[in-house]
Amino acid sequence: MSSYASITSLHNSLPSFHPRIPVSALPSIALLFLLGFFGLTFMFTTLPKSRLPFTEIATVFVASSLAGMGIVALFCTVGVYV
Repeated sequence: MSSYASITSLHNSLPSFHPRIPVSALPSIALLFLLGFFGLTFMFTTLPKSRLPFTEIATVFVASSLAGMGIVALFCTVGVYV
């Protein structure tokens, strides 16, 4: 096991965290994802139901994914880092 001093020096020598997505792009990403979610939800609820549930399941899956990522981007935009 390493000593506390060696772990501290290792921690201090590591580079700081840099997100892959710039923080300034988060509001635009949140807006696009949530608009896509609302558009797909509108399409899912207003169009007549199809005989094959595969298209509806795919639409719901994409809408759910967009909603989840849009909410996370929105939270990160306002300072709630999740």
